[in-house]
Amino acid sequence: MTDFFKNIPTIKYEGVGTKNEFAFRHYNPDEVVMGKRMEEHLRFAVAYWHSFAWPGGDPFGGQTFERPWFGDTMALAKMKADVAFEMFDILGTPFYAFHDADARPEGATFAESLRNLEEIVDYLGVKQESHKAKLLWGTANLFSHRRWMSGAATNPDPEVYAYAAATVKSCLDATMKLGGANYVLWGGREGYETLLNTDLAQERAHAGRFLQSVVEYKHKIGFKGAILIEPKPQEPSKHQYDYDVATVYGFLKDFGLEKEVQVNIEQGHAILAGHSFEHEIALAAALGIFGSIDMNRNDYQSGWDTDQFPNNHAEKAVAFYEIIRAGGYTTGGTNFDAKIRRQSLDPEDLILAHVGGMDTCARAFKAAAALFEADALEAKRRERYAGWQGAEAKAMLKQPLEDVAASVLAKNINPKPRSGRQERLENLWNDYI
Repeated sequence: MTDFFKNIPTIKYEGVGTKNEFAFRHYNPDEVVMGKRMEEHLRFAVAYWHSFAWPGGDPFGGQTFERPWFGDTMALAKMKADVAFEMFDILGTPFYAFHDADARPEGATFAESLRNLEEIVDYLGVKQESHKAKLLWGTANLFSHRRWMSGAATNPDPEVYAYAAATVKSCLDATMKLGGANYVLWGGREGYETLLNTDLAQERAHAGRFLQSVVEYKHKIGFKGAILIEPKPQEPSKHQYDYDVATVYGFLKDFGLEKEVQVNIEQGHAILAGHSFEHEIALAAALGIFGSIDMNRNDYQSGWDTDQFPNNHAEKAVAFYEIIRAGGYTTGGTNFDAKIRRQSLDPEDLILAHVGGMDTCARAFKAAAALFEADALEAKRRERYAGWQGAEAKAMLKQPLEDVAASVLAKNINPKPRSGRQERLENLWNDYI
């Protein structure tokens, strides 16, 4: 045991009337919604990187957090793991997620980094045996170290590509050993800053081959989890090859991977791409590649990815409605890719940020589930597209263009516009929020 969270109680559900700051108001893990416990629906995960590795900096200032485990020794890495699992216990979260660089010290060579990773993975495995939290997904940090400044799989230097391949192999091995449900690839620097020094076609081809090799290795070792790509349009690169869900799907189709790889969608990244969170979820579901989400929010007055904790249940309810429509999670979950503000220095701040985020998501999910079960919105949607259920309309989709055009003349078709009823549907939505 450490004393970092000393005197902070285990968080329990007490309901909306509680005055206890250290209690859930909306998240009751045992509450049954749509035939399943809330914990099983939401599958909350804590992000190792923001909660335990982030020093509190931003683009305009350095470290503000002082954590007793900050440092590059194995002893401190194990202290970090001890603190992490104490936090998971306090919150009751069933999952966590991590990059290799979050959990182990960086070595002077790849071999040393690998030994450090293997040692900390063994330690995490022991922690998992005696605690509730398991691994939702593992991933590799292929963006922080200076070796990745020009990308990893898309780097112009073949030695960097090789180093990236070795790193991902080691992290996929680690994820499998820890029983991880997924493996995520986030190409933070898989893009370019200027076309003046970039062979875009070659870089994209290398990224495709890299992903193919990851999938091949997954099957070779018998990893049963999902491989996920996390789309992001910019920051730090001017343009990234995994811009949004649609771009990723086109990429997967090009390399024959659309049946092998899914997406992990983040709220903040969707906003940077000019989309809404719910749009990206709905599109991924429609394309058959929805996997998991990173839950956070952006500051809409800032032009960058602020990774704040969610606090608007009405905003998140639309996203959870689309997840429910998609059939819910399978291997995925709700990972808090969110960090407390750099002025929030106390251990209590780290706990309460997650409490608020979990309550926001639970409130949002319950509202979305009630509307979905009432079938009110879906009934209106079916009514709008009812004309396509007829045999004649279905047959039209198989006809050549000239035959469809001829039918307009033969039948004197002259359609009259019908209302989309947006405001009425928004009022219906608000009745449940």
